[in-house]
Amino acid sequence: MGWLRELDDRERKTMIATGGGWALDAFDVQVYSFVVPTLISLWGISRTDAGLLGTAALLISALGGWLTGVLADRFGRVRMLQITIVWFAVFTFLSGFTSNFTELLICRGLQGLGFGGEWAAGSVLIGEVIRAQYRGRAVGVVQASWHIGWGASAILFTLLFSLLPADIAWRAMFWVGLLPALFVLYIRKSVREPDVFDRARARDGGEATFAGIFSIFAPAYLVRTILCVLVAAGVQGGYYALSIWLPTYLKTTRDLSVLNTGGYLLVIIVGAWCGCVAAAHLADAIGRRRTFFVFAIAASVLAFAYTHLPLGDTAILLLGFPLGFCANGIFAPMGPFLTELFPTRIRGTAQGFCFNAGRAIGALFPTLVGYLSATLDLGQAIGVFTVGAYAILIVAALFLPETNGTDLAAEQERAMPPHEQLGAPGRSGQAAT
Repeated sequence: MGWLRELDDRERKTMIATGGGWALDAFDVQVYSFVVPTLISLWGISRTDAGLLGTAALLISALGGWLTGVLADRFGRVRMLQITIVWFAVFTFLSGFTSNFTELLICRGLQGLGFGGEWAAGSVLIGEVIRAQYRGRAVGVVQASWHIGWGASAILFTLLFSLLPADIAWRAMFWVGLLPALFVLYIRKSVREPDVFDRARARDGGEATFAGIFSIFAPAYLVRTILCVLVAAGVQGGYYALSIWLPTYLKTTRDLSVLNTGGYLLVIIVGAWCGCVAAAHLADAIGRRRTFFVFAIAASVLAFAYTHLPLGDTAILLLGFPLGFCANGIFAPMGPFLTELFPTRIRGTAQGFCFNAGRAIGALFPTLVGYLSATLDLGQAIGVFTVGAYAILIVAALFLPETNGTDLAAEQERAMPPHEQLGAPGRSGQAAT
């Protein structure tokens, strides 16, 4: 991690801002996965309905990510990052006051708007600020902060459900979700827009139009957009099939206590953080696509073993680390890959749409797992959809170019007409940065 010392103050502060945003985002989103067994018991809802609650926020996050990406191209990455953090924190808090399936479904859906938007704004911001040499590592390490939030949520689950009655503990978990809104104060004070974005906006006269919302479907970008959506769907479909249902699987199928469920999940989460950091470095070393392939294949094998083989509790505990390592490390190349595949003026729109449209497709997997578990063992249902998701990822990534080492400023310069390029006649006084 010595490369962190090579970053300047601005790059470090941007990493803290986006990493903190992702951690807090994860904390709020993962709360639901821990309260699912309690809601099934208290409200008498089916596993299919529980899966729908998990899916609702993810589906609507696709719209939130796309709209936030468009607004980030129009008004700035930093401003939209702040707005989305406050948004998802407020609706997580309100979820703790719901009293039935419909009310929670509405709150989860509205939370999803901010959930999807936060990733879109933060991913573009960190991708544009960090220099090409370290982009894969930096964005991947920031992505790893998701698991810090997930781990904090697991610790809170273990603590609250050990100390409070279940009918109060699940509400308290949602109420704590308001705290991330305070992080906006740090972002407002410490982070400013990327230079490459400011130059693009200056070139457009400080204006952009909402007509750009469909620019990613222009003939020049359509195939790339579709393939990126499929890559994102594979990454997230496998992840959500596992993460949404693992607490229920461990508690019901494996008959673990609340304390043991939290302990097993913490092993997976520690593996997840290590996997993101490792994949981030690997993405700079061997490329984004090859990193996807390595982690997708390994995660498929491990997920199948975890949910299908007749393993004892000790073996399941030990297998949790490599499973978390691979199933979550696969996210690390996604941010830099999407950043490097699209030009600056539509980058927010493209990343917001592709990642979150992929999330919308991946969001169907928890519902399908719940539906299939009515006829199959829950572990078998999880394994089937996890392996299927990673197969989609591998096929789509085969048709996309490698982007490792892309200089965003140079790419932006090459995309400009010759008379507008930095240093060209008629643009004296401007220098490349």
